[in-house]
Amino acid sequence: MRTRLAVILLCLVSVPGLRAQTTKSSFFKTSDGVRIHYLEVGSGRPIVFIPGWTMPAWIWQKQIDEFSKTYHVIGVDPRSQGESDKPPYGHLPETRARDYKELVDQLGLKQPVLIGWSMACGELIKYVEQFGADNIAGLVLVDGYLTDKPSDLFVPISGWMNQLQQDRQKQADGFVRSMFKKPQPEDYLKRIIDASTQVPADTAVLLIYNMLAVKDFTPGLAKMNRPVLFMYQPESQPSADFLQSKLGDKLRLERFDGDGHALFVDDPEKFNHVLEGFLQSLPK
Repeated sequence: MRTRLAVILLCLVSVPGLRAQTTKSSFFKTSDGVRIHYLEVGSGRPIVFIPGWTMPAWIWQKQIDEFSKTYHVIGVDPRSQGESDKPPYGHLPETRARDYKELVDQLGLKQPVLIGWSMACGELIKYVEQFGADNIAGLVLVDGYLTDKPSDLFVPISGWMNQLQQDRQKQADGFVRSMFKKPQPEDYLKRIIDASTQVPADTAVLLIYNMLAVKDFTPGLAKMNRPVLFMYQPESQPSADFLQSKLGDKLRLERFDGDGHALFVDDPEKFNHVLEGFLQSLPK
């Protein structure tokens, strides 16, 4: 009886997806001396999740849990976010893009799929502009502000940036709650708010300024020779139209009606299903 039970247990742990997954928390040091924190779990094709402005890597937890069953998953805390160092320098999109490239190189990732949300969408386009797309399998951009006239937001957002520096806690609370259209547990919201406020206020403002200061994403998009998936909610339709005009048939669009900016949290089942379909469509 004991032998039979042992055989059954051995068979169970041998089935892909049923093995216990242990997430590794690690750091690497960038070429300008900044320690970047990342989460790593699973095996298979590498996929890298990058969060948006002031957010931690673990906001992708529902994707990390699901995709680590069959993929090599990495979740990154961008510089000055999460558990990464918070230096007073290096907050240009180009610099943060270089951080991601150095992480890919450090881990020896072959043809990873890079997935960026919000601010990270522009950073990934800067990644392609600087390093090309030959070393990646595809890009997934999630509800980012991408247009040929990003500076139009400078005036309406200036008051919001002032509020951020005057009352960081109030700003973070309002911003985080605005990211969702579906009810989220209060303790979960408070964890995200706390993570957001760990980014120094001046750094948070500078990140927004540098994002809006990008005047043209065309050079990066012109170098994009891999498939791109853009998942977005209705307010980001102008970004979808802009990407369509630049990428043509290299772009796949998926609109999430009824979901908020953090649509992968609001509707993780749909998000994961769409992402899995995109991953399966890529060349092996």
